[in-house]
Amino acid sequence: MIIEPRMRGFICLTAHPKGCEQNIINQINYIKSKGPINGPKKVLVIGSSTGFGLASRITSAFGSGAATIGVYFEKPPKEGKTASPGWYNTAAFETEAIKAGLYAKSINGDAFSNEIKAQTMELIKADLGQIDLVIYSLASPVRTNPNTGVLHRSTLKPIGQNFSNKTVDFHTGIVSEVSIEQANEEEIENTVAVMGGEDWEMWIDALKAENLLADGFTTVAYSYIGPAVTEAVYRKGTIGRAKDHLEATAFTISDKLADVNGKAYVSVNKALVTQASSAIPVIPLYISLLYKIMKEEGIHEGCIEQIQRLFKDRLYTGDAVPVDEKGRIRIDDWEMRDDVQARIVTLWKESTTENLPAAGDLTGYKKDFLNLFGFDVAGVDYQADANEMVEIPGLVAND
Repeated sequence: MIIEPRMRGFICLTAHPKGCEQNIINQINYIKSKGPINGPKKVLVIGSSTGFGLASRITSAFGSGAATIGVYFEKPPKEGKTASPGWYNTAAFETEAIKAGLYAKSINGDAFSNEIKAQTMELIKADLGQIDLVIYSLASPVRTNPNTGVLHRSTLKPIGQNFSNKTVDFHTGIVSEVSIEQANEEEIENTVAVMGGEDWEMWIDALKAENLLADGFTTVAYSYIGPAVTEAVYRKGTIGRAKDHLEATAFTISDKLADVNGKAYVSVNKALVTQASSAIPVIPLYISLLYKIMKEEGIHEGCIEQIQRLFKDRLYTGDAVPVDEKGRIRIDDWEMRDDVQARIVTLWKESTTENLPAAGDLTGYKKDFLNLFGFDVAGVDYQADANEMVEIPGLVAND
């Protein structure tokens, strides 16, 4: 079938298998070009099919030759209907990994559930014995607590006061004002339940109880802080409260890992175009300005560049992992440079629908958004017939 992007708001309803495949090959080639990393050898990535989780799996496998298990929740294809992009990403990654002689298997299901945790642990026991790295990179708006059965939904709201500021519709380029009502306590608690550290800790507790963590084990979860212009709706809002909980959980997990000489970290990463960030008011305008500046300065990074730098320059240097005063790894250091942020403050005040095409990088934003779904990828013939019925070679069937 000929597959074209079909948009509905901030979501693309289709994905292109060949475009996703080319994206994966490009990322693999980037990792290979940067040389080997003296990194992990047996890795579990929870939330492995897109974004930072996917980049972590690629970096582990093709940077340090690791065996990888990925856990994700993606929609398979049906005749005449494409899969979600993470499905095609995973299929392409596992195909390339197996070609390279690397172990690569995966489980598709709700990573919050006890059933998927149990299935993952059985796979580790059978195939790997123990693991030396767990990457926790889930990005879900809802979570059912497996112990209580309660369904929690996250919200994106400010805390303590209503919020108004500029935003941009990246489809149309129109800059406008957006207003968001402040969250109530229930909304704050639900967001923490979905996006905080509880499930991360449950995963590590479960793995440790089964003696599946190797000596010197490391686990990393991903977070974001961001600048002053977004903090009211992000870092000081409901999501920020959840990130505070996630970061506090790293210390709790580290204490529990003392007997295996293990450590838990939160890595604060750079703002990037994702399905989630595209739906957050204010963030698309900020990212379009940020991209313009960082590209001009020669310091722009996508997911794969960020994670390669995290592994090679932070986690696996052979020395102590450098952290900030709150114990966090700061791989957002280039984004948060004083000169970069000062320029954003100036451009933000001046941004209008008319001048944003010159002041920002809306074109780059749109391209990155389409790339998430396998569209607008160089070297792909989008007029050619594409087979939507792609299988994932390492997918373990659910019991």
